[in-house]
Amino acid sequence: MVCGGFTCSKNALCSLNVVYMMVGLLLIAVAAWGKGFGLVSSIHIIGGVIAVGVFLLLIAIVGLIGAIHHHQVMLFFYMVILFIVFLFQFGVSCSCLAMNRGQQEVLLKSAWGILENNTKTDLESQLNCCGLLNVTDSTFEKDLINCHAPCKLKRSCPTCGEKMLNHATEVLKILGGVGLFFSFSEILGVWLAVRYRNQKDPRANPSAFL
Repeated sequence: MVCGGFTCSKNALCSLNVVYMMVGLLLIAVAAWGKGFGLVSSIHIIGGVIAVGVFLLLIAIVGLIGAIHHHQVMLFFYMVILFIVFLFQFGVSCSCLAMNRGQQEVLLKSAWGILENNTKTDLESQLNCCGLLNVTDSTFEKDLINCHAPCKLKRSCPTCGEKMLNHATEVLKILGGVGLFFSFSEILGVWLAVRYRNQKDPRANPSAFL
């Protein structure tokens, strides 16, 4: 059977979904590891990462079962959901690559504002800094009081915002590049699903209704 036929499309789609399953399990494992070692204590962050991993795992399972059994309905929902994920991830990746320093500050402030106090103290201890940005407001003063970073004993703590912004451009480029790479792998999965769904199984009964 030449590549591009029924068997090749089936094997390629199965392999791609196995990779998606591994990525989903990896996300779940990393979130559990971070929680177990006390790196992140916020249930919202842990729950978000686990939710993404479970969602990707479920989509991969649907695609894998649909590919193995050549199930038309499962393949249809698989390619529709995967295409929606591609559009969302492509937009987020492009936004990461196009974000400037001013937009990074706005994003950091909004993200910092919704973090729990224990998560802020975790970040401050790990980064050895206190507060987000040195501005005259009640939030910064409160963060400074609750900060338990080692540098506080020396009374020469940099702000966490300065440290984050120094690495934000590089991190956003990496995230944007990785996101674009996986988004194109998702559009490949959509294309394979459409191609495979429209192919006829050579082992099926020719008189059977598809």
